[in-house]
Amino acid sequence: MPAAVGHLFTKVFLHRHAVSAAPPTAATSVDSVRIAIVAESFLPLMNGVTHSILRVLEHLQERGDEVMVIAPSTSDTDVSSVVKGAYVHRLPSVPLAGYTNVRVALGGVNRVKRILADFAPDVVHLASPFVLGWRAVQAAHQLGIPTVAIYQTEVPSYAGRYGVPFLENWAWNRVDNIHLLADRTLVPSTFALNQLRGRGILRVDMWRRGVDTARFNPAKRSTAWRTSVLSGGSAAPGGSVAPGGSAAPGGSPAPGRERIIGYVGRLAVEKQVEDLAVLADLPGTRLVVVGDGPQRAALEAALPGAVFTGFLGGDALAEAVASFDLFVHPGEFETFCQTIQEAMASGVPVVATGRGGPLDLVENSRTGWLYEPGNLAQLRGYVQDLMGDDAKRRAFGTAALASVQGRTWPALSAELVRQYQAVIDGEELAELPAPPVPVLPASPLTSSKGLAS
Repeated sequence: MPAAVGHLFTKVFLHRHAVSAAPPTAATSVDSVRIAIVAESFLPLMNGVTHSILRVLEHLQERGDEVMVIAPSTSDTDVSSVVKGAYVHRLPSVPLAGYTNVRVALGGVNRVKRILADFAPDVVHLASPFVLGWRAVQAAHQLGIPTVAIYQTEVPSYAGRYGVPFLENWAWNRVDNIHLLADRTLVPSTFALNQLRGRGILRVDMWRRGVDTARFNPAKRSTAWRTSVLSGGSAAPGGSVAPGGSAAPGGSPAPGRERIIGYVGRLAVEKQVEDLAVLADLPGTRLVVVGDGPQRAALEAALPGAVFTGFLGGDALAEAVASFDLFVHPGEFETFCQTIQEAMASGVPVVATGRGGPLDLVENSRTGWLYEPGNLAQLRGYVQDLMGDDAKRRAFGTAALASVQGRTWPALSAELVRQYQAVIDGEELAELPAPPVPVLPASPLTSSKGLAS
C-alpha cells in the first residue's frame, strides 16, 4: 500500500474533535492490574482518543494500577513523561504533511514487542487501533499477553467522503485483522456492535462513554455568551438566559436575540457540516459552529451567515453548548458521538442523522429528532419543528438531560477494569444474539418537505 494511502487514512483517523476533561474517579474493589495502553494519538493532541484515555487513567491512578502509555512522540526531541500516574513511552514519529500537530509512530512490530516484554503487562489496551495499534496487537499476541481493543472510529467508511472509495476494502481488512486478533473488542454503540459482528468479529462487547455532568449542565447557559456571539463579538463568560431568549412581536426573536442552532466538532469532510446550509435561511435563528479543522475556510464560504467560534475546550466549550437552543449533528459516521451526550447533559435537545451512535443516544420525539441519512429536507423540517415551538423544545431538553444521568466516567471506567480482568482470567464472551439496531420510525411530521419551505 503506497505511503500516501497510509497518510490519508491516518490524517482522518487521528484528527478527532476536542472534548473536555472529567473529574477523578473513585476506586473499585477489583484487584490491581498492570496495563499497557497503546495510543494512536495522545497529549498534547486533544481529541476523542486522548480524552477517553485521560478519563481511564484517572480511574486507574486512584486504584493504584501500574500503567504505561505507548504513543507517538510529539517532536524530534521529545522525552518520556508521567501523565496521571502513568509512564508515557514515546516512540519516534514523523509529522503528517499538512498536519504538523499529528505524528505517526515509526518502527515495526519487534520494537513494540520489546517495550511490552520489558514492561510485562497483564493486559494491553489498544486505544482505537489502526496504525500503531496494528503493530501492538501482533506484538502482544506473539508474547501471549491478552488484549482489549477499543473500536471508536469508522475509518473505512471515510474513504468515499475523501474521494478514494477504492480504499474502503483495504481499510476494512485492516480493521478486521486487528479485531480478529484481539482477545476482546469493546464498542460504544449497538450500531458498532452489529457492524463488527456482521463482519465475523464475535468477541465484541459494549462499553459506552461517560459524560461530565459537573462541567456540562444547564447552569452553564450564558446571556453574555449568547449576546456576544449573536452580535459578532467574542463571547465572555457569565450570565444566564432562559431557552429561546426574548421574542419580538409576532413570536420571532428580536435582532440579536435569535435562537441558536449549534454544532460542535471537527471541521472535516466526514462530519458533513456543509449539510447545515439547508438551515441557513430559517427565520429567527442563527447557526453557530464550534470547532476547527481543514474544512473551515470552505465551510465559512458555504455558510456565510454562520458564526464560527474556532476551537473551544473545557469550561468555554461547556458554556457554549449550554447556550445553544438546539444541537445539530449531520455526520453519518459516528460510532458514538460524545458531543451529543454533552449537549443532552446541558439540557439541549438534539437533531442528528439516524445512523451510528446517535441511534442509541437520541430518542425520537422525546429527547430530539433523528432524520434519515441524506434527507436534508427532513433535517430542516425537524429543526423548524423545534425552533418554532418553545414549549416542545424545552420539554425535549428536559428529557434529554434526564436521559444522561448516571452515565459517569467513574462507572464506565470501573466497567473497563472488569473487562480487563475478564480477558486476563481467560473468560469467553457468551454467544448472545446481537441486539437489534434502533430503527428510525416514519417521520411524525405531516410533510418534512412541506416544512422545509
